[in-house]
Amino acid sequence: MKKRVCLYYSIIIFSCFIVSANAQQEKVINKQDQAWVSINNTVRLSNHWGFIADAHERRNNFFADPSFHFLRAGVDYWLKDNITFVLGYGHMWVAPTTPGWTTVQNENRVYQQGQIISKLGTTSMMQRLRNEQRWQDIIVNDKRTGDKKFTDRIRYLLSFTIPVFKNPYYPAAVISDELCIQFGKEVVYNTFEQNRVFLGIKQKLTKDLSFDLGYMLVTQQKASGYVYDENHTFRWFFYFQPDLRKKKK
Repeated sequence: MKKRVCLYYSIIIFSCFIVSANAQQEKVINKQDQAWVSINNTVRLSNHWGFIADAHERRNNFFADPSFHFLRAGVDYWLKDNITFVLGYGHMWVAPTTPGWTTVQNENRVYQQGQIISKLGTTSMMQRLRNEQRWQDIIVNDKRTGDKKFTDRIRYLLSFTIPVFKNPYYPAAVISDELCIQFGKEVVYNTFEQNRVFLGIKQKLTKDLSFDLGYMLVTQQKASGYVYDENHTFRWFFYFQPDLRKKKK
């Protein structure tokens, strides 16, 4: 299974390089600073069932200006303790990027997700494959047209948590990369949608609560194919993961 995932990942990366190589215009890179905070809740109710509920806030110019607000929920199914599947819905409110505009873009999202956690010695490796169907408002001249842009986005995340200390309540190192590609009749020049590299620490606060804190580089290709956003992001994500199963005597 690991070999297949690596093969799929390699094919996706190669396809993205081909798309980029075919671009005729000179690449334009817009650099900006961002801050991204969130609370991610995974509640286990039984051996197989539970739910997730997440809230995200991303800001531009560090914390000065809005980027988006995002709420997500879903039903979680445990095949095994380390293998889960999720079916869910999310809604995003995206702030306008055109100077002087005030209309917020709504995005409705349905998603399916599979995740597996495995051990490489003392290192924890997480692989997550997520498929999202997204409906985004089309805005012209600062007004909603009533039409929607549909895209199907596939995301693959590979994350490593590396213990530095024997005490689990001391910080561990985290390194991860998430690749996003998208499809749809309106996706012409940016099949490669974005890539997210994260370097930071993971800190356990209690048995159920932890956070990761660090730097994330988000590279996003815009619809033109030759314009890119390069977002240098301060990231602080909290994780609340209570297990509410009744304990056997």
